[in-house]
Amino acid sequence: MKWKGRRGSDRVVDARGRSGGRGGSAAGTVLSLVGRKFGIKGIIVMAIVGVVLWQTGLIDPAQLVGGPSGPSATSSGPVRQSESERERFEFVRVVLADTEDIWTARFAANNEQYRLPELVTYRGSLSTGCGFGRAEMGPFYCPADQRIYIDLSFYDELEKAFSAPGDFAQAYVIAHEIGHHVQTLLGASQKVHARRGQDDYNEWSVRLELQADCYAGVWAHHNRHYLERGDIEEAVRAANAIGDDAIQQRTQGRVVPHAFTHGTSAQRQYWFEKGLNNGSMDSCDTFSMPYQAL
Repeated sequence: MKWKGRRGSDRVVDARGRSGGRGGSAAGTVLSLVGRKFGIKGIIVMAIVGVVLWQTGLIDPAQLVGGPSGPSATSSGPVRQSESERERFEFVRVVLADTEDIWTARFAANNEQYRLPELVTYRGSLSTGCGFGRAEMGPFYCPADQRIYIDLSFYDELEKAFSAPGDFAQAYVIAHEIGHHVQTLLGASQKVHARRGQDDYNEWSVRLELQADCYAGVWAHHNRHYLERGDIEEAVRAANAIGDDAIQQRTQGRVVPHAFTHGTSAQRQYWFEKGLNNGSMDSCDTFSMPYQAL
């Protein structure tokens, strides 16, 4: 991807020099107590329960540890970074700027106004408008404060654990999260989140995630003049690597379709490529067809 020397967004918040405040301290205390009493198995069980409760919308992760639920952080300080991390930070700024230009134009074509989100880079953990965010969660979008959060070390995991290297694979990840911002502005996210706790919620979650993949493809379609040979293959490889079936097979040795929340590798690749080939938001309607046809 041709990105060096290009405009970077001024809406990137660098929180890498901050700590997570009370939430981080409380979380450490709770984990320490659980670890001393129940050992590593207790910590693992606690983490699994926390993730399940968060995904079902029953509790804010910050509430589990007594932490704050806003986007603020404390203990700001100078950021020490390697040259590779500095380059990644600048890369993220350029990618966000591209999404600003393209989605502003797409919304304007529909006589609508695109509200620019912010992107927050952090290390380890950070309090957000959606609770306490941790690097282990990977990049995520918080509709409450309309911010994308990413620990830049995720890109190491994307390359090594998911075997999806390349700068455009990294750009795809951001474009997908921006897709969730688009969904929030259009009201799709709110409709899906209102179904939390219902039996078919996972199916609606899959529809939402696949549409975000399609929106990432729409962004790539309108960004073709900055692409280089092999870039699309990098994005497709990343989409395949983070499919629910691929992740389940790698982590637990079996695939459990009813537990899908993001879609299979094939589905994620299909919807990204559909947006890429059409370049139209209208081509990304994952909600009007039968679930089995996605």
